[in-house]
Amino acid sequence: MNESEFTELADAALARISEAVEDADVDCDCSLKQEGVLDIEFDSGAKIIVNRHAAAREIWVADRSGGFHFRRDGERWVDTRDGTDLFAALSRLLAAHVGQPVTLKP
Repeated sequence: MNESEFTELADAALARISEAVEDADVDCDCSLKQEGVLDIEFDSGAKIIVNRHAAAREIWVADRSGGFHFRRDGERWVDTRDGTDLFAALSRLLAAHVGQPVTLKP
């Protein structure tokens, strides 16, 4: 995949994540920036940052619990370490911040 294909796919994923967070009615502020960065901020001041990383052709997620890298595998973005789907991983991270189950739908 070339850089423009990656950027298109990653930006679509970031937009879908933003929509999914809104649809899940999670108590947070979600801000999608043109530079390929999605900030999810909680009342506690904690943040989850999701961004595209063009050089590695990955989507990176930063959270207080650690950093995660997701690579395109067919139709999904999967964790490079354990194969977890991006939306499942974000659901788990969001749930940890809000103290209740969260399910983001791709």
